[in-house]
Amino acid sequence: MPLTDTAIKKAKPGPSPAKLSDGKGMYLLVTESGSKLWRWKYRADGKEKVMALGSYPDVSLAQAREAMGAARKLLATGSDPMAQRKAEKLAKQFAAENSFQTVALLWWDQWRSAKSPRHADDVHKRLKADVFPAIGKRPISDIQAPELVAMVKAIAARGALDIAKRALQTSGQVFRYAIAHGLAQRNPATDIKPADILASRKAGNYARLDAKELPELLRHMEAYQGAPVTRLAMKLMALTFVRTSELIGARWAEFDLEAGRWDIPPERMKMKTPHIVPLSSQAVAVLQTLQLVSGHGALLFPGERDHEKPMSNNTILKALERMGYKGRMTGHGYRGIASTVLHEMGFNHAHIELQLAHQERDQVSAAYNHATYLKERAKMMQHWGDYLENCTTGKVLTFKRKAA
Repeated sequence: MPLTDTAIKKAKPGPSPAKLSDGKGMYLLVTESGSKLWRWKYRADGKEKVMALGSYPDVSLAQAREAMGAARKLLATGSDPMAQRKAEKLAKQFAAENSFQTVALLWWDQWRSAKSPRHADDVHKRLKADVFPAIGKRPISDIQAPELVAMVKAIAARGALDIAKRALQTSGQVFRYAIAHGLAQRNPATDIKPADILASRKAGNYARLDAKELPELLRHMEAYQGAPVTRLAMKLMALTFVRTSELIGARWAEFDLEAGRWDIPPERMKMKTPHIVPLSSQAVAVLQTLQLVSGHGALLFPGERDHEKPMSNNTILKALERMGYKGRMTGHGYRGIASTVLHEMGFNHAHIELQLAHQERDQVSAAYNHATYLKERAKMMQHWGDYLENCTTGKVLTFKRKAA
C-alpha cells in the first residue's frame, strides 16, 4: 500500500531500523535515531542495489517518487542509475577543479617560455585584471560564448577596445589548450569575432594638430610642468617622429651620440626589420640632457615604479591632455605632422617614407631598406631639427624649401 504524508509523520523510531514500503522498490527507512531516509531497491547487472533518494522532510514524498521514476527510466535504457550518478558527481568535481583561471595559469606557464618576460607579464596582468574577474571561477567546460561577449563588452565599455580584442584572443588560446589536454570539448571563442560585438576603429585615425599649430605645441612642451623625463620624451618624439612603442622602449645601447645615430633593433619595430634614425644636433642635445636623468640605467624612459620596465605607453598621451590637447593630439600625431611638413618642404617622398619606417616590405628589400638614402635622410632630419627649434623660439612659422 502506497505511503501517505500522514503515515510518514506518524512513523516513530524503534529498537531496530524499519522499512515502510511505497511500492516499486521504493521505501522509507526509519532508523533507531529517528532519521527518515528514502531508498530505492533495484537490480542492475544481475545484482541487487539500493539507491539513496534523500531524507524526509527535506525531500518530500512526491519528490522522492519523482526521483525514483527518473531512475527507473534510466534503468530501462540499460544504464545503472547509481553508476550514472557517480559519473555525474565526478564530472562536476572535475569541472570545479578545472576552472578557467586554473587552466589559464597552466596555459600561461607553458606559453610564456617562448615569449619575452615583458610580454608574458603583460598578458598575465591582463588576465588578472580583465578576464579572471569575469569568468575565472567558472568551470572551463561550462563557459559559453555569451559569457565571453559580456566580458569583452565590459572591457570595451571603458574605452579599451584593443585590450578587449586581446582578452578574447587570449581566452581562445586558453580554450585550445584545454581541448588539447582533455579539459574542454569546444572553444566558444571561435563563435565570436570582435567585429560582431565591438565598434570598429578606423585605421590610422590618430588625432593630430594642423601643421600651423605645431609652434604653439612646441612652446607648451618647453613649459611643461610635469616630470622632466616626460617633457624630454615628447621632445625626442617630435624630433625623431618614431612610434610611441619604439620611443618608450629605447635603450641606451642603441645610441651612438658621437655618430648621431639611433639603431632600433628589428624586434622592437612594427615591421620586424631594423631601423636607423639619424639624430639631429637638437636630438643629441635632448639625449645628453636625458643622460643626466636616466643614463645610469638601461632604458631611456624607465617606469616610475619599476625602473626595469619602460614608462607607460599612455604617458605622452596624458601629458598632451594635461597641456590642453585632449582629443586633438596623440603621440602618433607627431608622425603625421612631420610627414606633412617635410613633404611641403619638398623633401623626397621615398626619404620621408623610409624615415617613417613605411618602406615597402618584400623579401629582397626588407633586408637593406633601413640603410637606404641614409646620407640624405640625415640631412633631412637635421633640417627638421632646425625647423622645430625655430618654431619653438618663434623665429619662423613656415619653412619651405624647393625639392632637390
